[in-house]
Amino acid sequence: MNKTKSYITQEEKINCQKVADAFAGVWEEFDQLVVVDAGKYGFVKLQYFREWEGFDAITSFFESKELFDDLWKEWMETYLYGLAAGTPMEEMYPEEILNCLTKEKQKEIFDKRFYFAEKSEVKHIIDCYKQN
Repeated sequence: MNKTKSYITQEEKINCQKVADAFAGVWEEFDQLVVVDAGKYGFVKLQYFREWEGFDAITSFFESKELFDDLWKEWMETYLYGLAAGTPMEEMYPEEILNCLTKEKQKEIFDKRFYFAEKSEVKHIIDCYKQN
């Protein structure tokens, strides 16, 4: 086994850290996940901690865009479920909740994606989500 092999490039390691930092404050509020640097193995998203069992879900990332899209989806679903709480929408899937919202509220949500992209300071992610 090659001990020097890395599964993530140095550039992606830097970009993944920027993405993790852009979303970091959000997860502290919800206390549901953490993203950690796993060295040469990339970045790891750990979710659903149980004191005696550890984390229920572990996902590895080697590319900043994939990490960004995953964290964005987590943020959006958490936000949508929060909006739906205590309403008839609370049993709906996130896509259904989103479709029930006004166009203005939908735009506000997707503007937040660009906010996180800019906050990450990763050019290819910002370019991907630039508003027209």
